[in-house]
Amino acid sequence: MTTIRNLMTDDHRRCDDFFADAEQAIGQGKLEAAQAAFAHFRQATLAHFASEEKTLFPTFEAKTGMTMGPTQVMRMEHTQMRALFDEAGTALSSGDTDEYLGVAETLLIMMQQHNMKEENMLYPMCDQHLSEELPELLPRLESELAGE
Repeated sequence: MTTIRNLMTDDHRRCDDFFADAEQAIGQGKLEAAQAAFAHFRQATLAHFASEEKTLFPTFEAKTGMTMGPTQVMRMEHTQMRALFDEAGTALSSGDTDEYLGVAETLLIMMQQHNMKEENMLYPMCDQHLSEELPELLPRLESELAGE
């Protein structure tokens, strides 16, 4: 059975793979490939954030009344990560791979901590509180994650 936790965690892994592809391309001296992989990572991750912010978080907040809890922290972290995406993208665009790798290291640590909080706390809470909404919610999240 598909759960919010499974769906969203799988999407975290998909985004992580694009991020790793960018770093691997830099290691091989393939700047254009790194730029393309980072663009895929950024697009996929922004779709993930948008899906959470437009659909998952508001649904959870409406059901539980928790608006200042974990969803507020996740939104704040999304904002911080978007700023790092911009910094990393600018560095890659200018061919400054050292600057990119420095920003990417910060971004990686932040993403790992963020994803752990979502996967181990927030998503299980969503599955618990949104069981009645799942038949409608899951297809909507899947479509948003796919960028539809």
